[in-house]
Amino acid sequence: VQLQASGGGLVQAGGSLRLSCAVSGFTFDDYAIGWFRQAPGKEREGVSYISSSDGSTYYANSVKGRFTISIDNAKNTVYLQMNSLKTEDTSVYYCAATYVDSLHGKYWYNQHEYEYWGQGTEVTVSS
Repeated sequence: VQLQASGGGLVQAGGSLRLSCAVSGFTFDDYAIGWFRQAPGKEREGVSYISSSDGSTYYANSVKGRFTISIDNAKNTVYLQMNSLKTEDTSVYYCAATYVDSLHGKYWYNQHEYEYWGQGTEVTVSS
């Protein structure tokens, strides 16, 4: 099982970036994907979640209305479109996979629910 996050970079406040999480070794029928971020000196926090098996998506309140998560099954890739970026979005972003179960992502924001992690991709938003 592998997850590879990419797409980070430096962007001005108000700008956009699209992060990608390319996966291999499992299918989206069995695993949901979460995006997390961790800024220096802060705890890792859940940003967004998507499950192909039941179509559910979740967002942290801090990104709702600005970020959009999606799946491209043909490319085995999950995207996080980030618009109207703010300086407080500056973080290292990680994608992770969790086995789909009957809870349907009830605790999607909890990093301990995820079995597999990709390496991070750094996002810096300048003022």
